[in-house]
Amino acid sequence: MSNATEPAARPSNPYLVLASAIVLPGSGHVMLGLPARGLQFLFFMVILGWVTTKVALADASFIGRHAGGFLIYSLSILDAYRIARIRHAIWTHGLPDGDNATSGAKADI
Repeated sequence: MSNATEPAARPSNPYLVLASAIVLPGSGHVMLGLPARGLQFLFFMVILGWVTTKVALADASFIGRHAGGFLIYSLSILDAYRIARIRHAIWTHGLPDGDNATSGAKADI
């Protein structure tokens, strides 16, 4: 357990996490220490991309044929950035670690 007087480690820069998540899907989550979550997003991105290729019209564009994968890709980017922003805000404002009973949000996302 960490000591209350000991400063918390600086979290990853949210903009760096955002850029990483945009360039390589799942890498933003890996930077945050959540590789399993990044792998889950990557798995569903491939699966839904494949499914939409099977159900899309023949004359659909590349993005239209892979719309399911692009949807999960965009959600993955937003999720990694959200987690990074929350961790950075908690670190910046010096909020206590653990569950916050008033907001219902967990500090260890």
